[in-house]
Amino acid sequence: MMGQVPKTVTWGLLAAWAVHDAEELATMAGWVRDNRERLEERFPQVPWERLEMSQRHVNVAIGLMAGVIAGAAADGARTGGRSPLFQTVLAGFGLHGLVHLAQAAITRGYTPGLVTSPLVVLPFAAWAWRRLKAEGVPVRGSTAGLLYFPVVLGGVHVLAHLLTRPRRPRKDDRWF
Repeated sequence: MMGQVPKTVTWGLLAAWAVHDAEELATMAGWVRDNRERLEERFPQVPWERLEMSQRHVNVAIGLMAGVIAGAAADGARTGGRSPLFQTVLAGFGLHGLVHLAQAAITRGYTPGLVTSPLVVLPFAAWAWRRLKAEGVPVRGSTAGLLYFPVVLGGVHVLAHLLTRPRRPRKDDRWF
């Protein structure tokens, strides 16, 4: 008989994500701006001006991603960790941690999310997978599901851009 997957596995995804994204919330907006000159010298082909984000954009993007992560954690809790959505997001979260390590290696320095990736993201993801397997939960997430990771991340940033871009006033916007 399969055991019960603890809620620390499913809702723990949301908690681990919140700790990790608190670091990103505190550092992301200023990081490109503060490192842009060094990055442009090292990687002149990258359009760094397009990668700069306001703090407002970062706040909205992280808020939108919170909805995605919370939905996946809730689905994982509802299904005892068996949800393909939960498992795919858990795998994406672990992959995200590896991406942060690679970014830091490529840029030869700190990048937003670097501190919590080896301390929170990777250990949590590894622990959660071990717990799922120990409780006999079949792993149904697929590698193809991970292809949604950049789509979701890109979608969150596009929507954040649309929600935070300056609005041009129109003639009929007068309130008097």
